Amino acid sequence: MALAFTSSTAIHTSLSSSSYEQPKVSQLGNFQLLDQPQVPLKALNFSQRRCLVKPLNAEPKRNESIVPSATTIAAPLPEVEEKVEAADYVKLAKELENASPLEIMDKALEKFGNDIAIAFSGAEDVALIEYAHLTGRPFRVFSLDTGRLNPETYQLFDAVEKHYGIRIEYMFPDAVEVQTLVRSKGLFSFYEDGHQECCRVRKVRPLRRALKGLRAWITGQRKDQSPGTRSEIPVVQVDPVFEGLDGGIGSLVKWNPVANVDGKDVWNFLRAMNVPVNSLHSKGYVSIGCEPCTRPVLPGQHEREGRWWWEDAKAKECGLHKGNIKDESVNGNGNSVVQANGSANVADIFDTKDIVTLSRPGIENLLKLEDRREPWLVVLYAPWCRFCQAMEGSYVELAEKLGGSGVKVGKFRADGEQKTFAQQELQLGSFPTILFFPKHSSQPIKYPSEKRDVDSLLAFVNALR
Repeated sequence: MALAFTSSTAIHTSLSSSSYEQPKVSQLGNFQLLDQPQVPLKALNFSQRRCLVKPLNAEPKRNESIVPSATTIAAPLPEVEEKVEAADYVKLAKELENASPLEIMDKALEKFGNDIAIAFSGAEDVALIEYAHLTGRPFRVFSLDTGRLNPETYQLFDAVEKHYGIRIEYMFPDAVEVQTLVRSKGLFSFYEDGHQECCRVRKVRPLRRALKGLRAWITGQRKDQSPGTRSEIPVVQVDPVFEGLDGGIGSLVKWNPVANVDGKDVWNFLRAMNVPVNSLHSKGYVSIGCEPCTRPVLPGQHEREGRWWWEDAKAKECGLHKGNIKDESVNGNGNSVVQANGSANVADIFDTKDIVTLSRPGIENLLKLEDRREPWLVVLYAPWCRFCQAMEGSYVELAEKLGGSGVKVGKFRADGEQKTFAQQELQLGSFPTILFFPKHSSQPIKYPSEKRDVDSLLAFVNALR
């Protein structure tokens, strides 16, 4: 992977020796835009001042490490504020909870100047760059290049650089680590044993090295990207996982300006500002990562289901934002998200008179029958799974349509203690898994498609009933 930084040259032309003037704000939809962006001014004339952007790779180089990225000449940046205690950032997060992304971005750049950078990879991150551009302040951008991105993603990087007149610095994964992984396990080992190891080599470790050269970073995380894991993201926090320039816990601050913004509003903003976007979005891709691990999102799916689709919903994180993943344990209110055995004390789903709840003995009996009186359609689910929740409406509607048709519609909760059984006997790969039990066959047929809209499911049933 590669990390990149850039410095903005989009400084407002009306520089003078006067003090910083609070800009007027106008409203555009759910976003506030500055009418006349200004920048804080120092004693020296702008044309006489410049600063050298420090390379991201601030850790001591190993013999096999990559060549450090080139430095970039940047516009003058304000001096960095002294390190602030974690409690102060909890207070600041509360103060900025209802602030616009533009206000949050302006505060972040004001506080950290040359020691903060925007993490850039996708749609939300173009919005971050646009917000930074609108503040009129100098800014830096970095990106991770895993070596396995889509061609369209590289084209986006180039378009963004040209649109904003910036240079993105890239950081790549350690060549020896990648070579060792591929030689020992092959190019696609993540399909067999999970994506975490590959992401650790190609993304997490390069990011860790990069952040050691910063005191703060800016991300495009949103709460609605993955409600099961990112629902508690604050707009600013002391990073709970990575270390910054000074080293140790509390040495890095993480800003999430669009944490409280809905995905549709981000896209409204991008269209309104006419900025470059990844062309894959027009082909059904929503959340875009590496090429082998990303695919378009289909009807009835959550946006994160296009990532690492062969794994469970709770595994759909790469480790870059590990500290923002909701704790899978009992919280202070006595409620749990996901317990150690994979079960959860959450409200059940598919709860309707048209859907039969099957117990373990019930599903076992259904498996044993070779001559059923009627066919069955059964969903293997976990109520905490966001992808199961996303298809609840279509499955309930399907059950209503099949009422009186001779096809029984059921559900079997297959997480927790039932998961091993479901994997061994019911073809469970990930949640949800949908099975059709024909009338005159002992073997259930697994629904092969990721399309979970009513019409697609009904076509599957009608073809086999």
